[in-house]
Amino acid sequence: MKKINVITIDGPSASGKGALSRRVAHNFGFDILDSGLLYRLFGHFINLKFDSEEIVNKIKNEITFSLKNEIINVFFQDINITNNLRTEKIAKVASKMSSKSAVRESLFNIQRNFYIETGLVADGRDMGTVVFKDAKLKIFLTASPEIRAKRRYLELQNLGQEVNMLDLIADIKERDLKDSSRKLSPLIPDDEAHIIDSSDMSLEEVFSLTENLVKKEFI
Repeated sequence: MKKINVITIDGPSASGKGALSRRVAHNFGFDILDSGLLYRLFGHFINLKFDSEEIVNKIKNEITFSLKNEIINVFFQDINITNNLRTEKIAKVASKMSSKSAVRESLFNIQRNFYIETGLVADGRDMGTVVFKDAKLKIFLTASPEIRAKRRYLELQNLGQEVNMLDLIADIKERDLKDSSRKLSPLIPDDEAHIIDSSDMSLEEVFSLTENLVKKEFI
């Protein structure tokens, strides 16, 4: 299989995939795909009572993404809706959507179309196992549920949202079980993936390790 210029960064919720993906994309000049945002968009539009066909058309034709200062912003008809997508309410709807085969199939080509030859960092749950099986570098980033809950707690606090730590831990554990045990695209490391447990690592340490892997494969 011919390898393409993609770095996949898969892993469970709040493992640090997003921060790592943005840093890698920024430092190496690659494009970025946050696949979780696509599912959150699906959840967002489902809440607005659009059907699946309408949602796919909106994502294809009316959504734009912008990466600036390692932050991804999502625009719908030129309105920034990023904060609307980052709520726990939307996360739960997105999780339900991601378990539906019709939804995953409808987003597959959209995700593949993010690829450009100069390089792409793809962040998600099944980027290395399903969407970009032919990626040149695959990473599976994980951490303990307690550490991930703490990270999510701080992230949501910074967005001005009220959250309960015990509820977050329970929610993360439940989501882990659902994601890893589902029949459709379960959350598992690809056989070729480099597994990184970031429980006791800072973002800088994770990035340094990842940077060495990128340089080995791409430079």
